[in-house]
Amino acid sequence: MRNFKMVVEYDGTSYCGWQRQENGISIQQVLEETIRLITCEKVTVVGSGRTDAGVHALNQVANFRSDTRLPAEILYRGINGLLPQDIVVKALEEVAADFHAQRDVRGKVYVYRICNKRLRSALGRNYFWFIHHPLDLSLMEQAAQYLIGRHDFSSFCATGSDVKDRHRTVTGINIDRDEDGLLEITVEAQGFLKYMVRNIVGTLVEIGRGKRPPEEMKKIIDYRDRDIAGITAPARGLYLKEVKY
Repeated sequence: MRNFKMVVEYDGTSYCGWQRQENGISIQQVLEETIRLITCEKVTVVGSGRTDAGVHALNQVANFRSDTRLPAEILYRGINGLLPQDIVVKALEEVAADFHAQRDVRGKVYVYRICNKRLRSALGRNYFWFIHHPLDLSLMEQAAQYLIGRHDFSSFCATGSDVKDRHRTVTGINIDRDEDGLLEITVEAQGFLKYMVRNIVGTLVEIGRGKRPPEEMKKIIDYRDRDIAGITAPARGLYLKEVKY
């Protein structure tokens, strides 16, 4: 049995998320069905982690095992030839038998994109959150510093999550804005809770609009209560940028 590692880019707009579900088509399902057409065997594609409905990936990492004798290059070209246009395998290689895309993860980087200008854009509306109110980046950057380090991130976890240990270590947060008003909030951590990045972004936006002072971020963390944090940012602005091993 051979082990193959893939780096996958996808537009999550039309999918119910990464993981197979009964209520819609997932990225995992499309990849597994495509690989099956080429290898003539049922495979299980294991991703580095789940992405929710509407969330995109620039470099999702996954692996699958197969008895195929086809060279990796043939698999790579064949899979891309059959995939829909909103999913592409950027790289595919045979790796050691013990590599596991999920268990071996050491860290992840997500980026959230916000279009912050007075007039909405007709283009790209599925790929960023449009906010016409001015955002004060200096306030957002001050608040973001409270998130660095290991904390209980219960206040930023999706309501109803059954995860018991909600401690996570955030190793970096960076906020940039270009001349066209596109903001990128990059968050790096050893692991994430469900909706964690989107809830952090929603809270930072409220601070950037002056609805909360930056120092309130510490209070939100300490309270460990989802109800006191900000809104959940829309899925369309979130991208899985990098997976570290």
